[in-house]
Amino acid sequence: ALLFACLFFLCLGSKAQEQPTRWTLRACLDYALEHNIQVKKSKVSHLSGIEDTKQAKAQLFPSLSASVTQGFVNYPSSYSGNYALNAKWTLFDGGQRVQAIKQQEIQNTVDELGIEQNEDDIQISLIQTYMQVLYAMESVRINQNTVEVSTAQRDRAVELLRAGSISKVDLAQLESQLSTDKYQLVVAQTNLDNYKLQLKQLLELDITEEIELVMPELTEKDILTPLPSKQTIYNTSLAVMPQIKSSELAVDIAELEKKKAKGAFLPSLSMNAGLGTGHLSGTDYAFGSQIWNSFNESVGLTISIPIFSNRQYKTAYNKAKYAITTSQLELLNAQKQLLQTVEGIYLDATSSQTQYTSATERLSYVKESYNLIDEQFSLGMKNTLELLTEKNNYLTAQQEQLQAKYMALMSVQLLNVYQKKPVAENY
Repeated sequence: ALLFACLFFLCLGSKAQEQPTRWTLRACLDYALEHNIQVKKSKVSHLSGIEDTKQAKAQLFPSLSASVTQGFVNYPSSYSGNYALNAKWTLFDGGQRVQAIKQQEIQNTVDELGIEQNEDDIQISLIQTYMQVLYAMESVRINQNTVEVSTAQRDRAVELLRAGSISKVDLAQLESQLSTDKYQLVVAQTNLDNYKLQLKQLLELDITEEIELVMPELTEKDILTPLPSKQTIYNTSLAVMPQIKSSELAVDIAELEKKKAKGAFLPSLSMNAGLGTGHLSGTDYAFGSQIWNSFNESVGLTISIPIFSNRQYKTAYNKAKYAITTSQLELLNAQKQLLQTVEGIYLDATSSQTQYTSATERLSYVKESYNLIDEQFSLGMKNTLELLTEKNNYLTAQQEQLQAKYMALMSVQLLNVYQKKPVAENY
């Protein structure tokens, strides 16, 4: 009992150590792949499919069954017993069992690809949500700085009002702007909390657990990562993405179903063998003698020739041919959807990188202009409206650069997933 308790608490301790104290994108991905429910379910489904394969292979071998029958006859009152051992072996069935085995083995591969696809799905969702959290964190920081600046400007305006440099209307405008900035900070914090909640749900974390994200130190090189051509990324995705491989294997499964349906038109041959004996009470023969004298052996071959099956086999064969066409169309559809997805992400990546470059340049000019207007306002050379207008322009420029930055980072990482490239380690 003591050993069991030690092992139990050791397991608890190891589980607790699995959860990182600070969450990077790489840590989130590793944790989710280990704990995500859908990934676990797909792994169980794969194990179940392996059992189906073992069962399909076992159909090639003989089956053996034993039976014991005890009965009572009312007149004349007597007890009877029959004992039998029977074996059956299907020698030929038109190759249906062989095709079923091949189908199930391919299905096992499809199930493995299903695990991989679920892992890709959770990675995509995590990358999107993680980047939204980072964006929200920086947005909160920008709004906090804005509130600090607005507070300082309001306090300075109070001094200017006392000195008679500005009117009460100017002070009221600055106080109104401060209230607006505080409200925007609350909105930004709420958005951050919502994105963190989404991230926790993706990680299957308990509602009481808190997560601390690591703000990565990113350079323009990370944001403006050179990309291969769109066609190169698409060709790579076609070769590595599990949904395409699954669709290709679905065509193979449909082809085997057609062969299996064709085999149903052929005769089947099976062999039966058995051992049996019995006894009956109320006779002059002893139990052992009856068992021995009633002992019998049997063996036989059965040929079953399909002549008319109410079109059952013909319909199954035709539907198998249609299933091949359907699976081929589904493969084309999967390829088309992949192309649309890759094309959309690629467009987001390139346009966001371009927007980031433009937004960064604009931000530098707007910041310089705002600083000049702020100095001139302090000297009484600019009015409150001009100051607030330039301040809002500065805040908008910051948000535009921030949005382009994280859209570019997210798109680049999503393209990495579709090329089976690892996530950057500095995230």
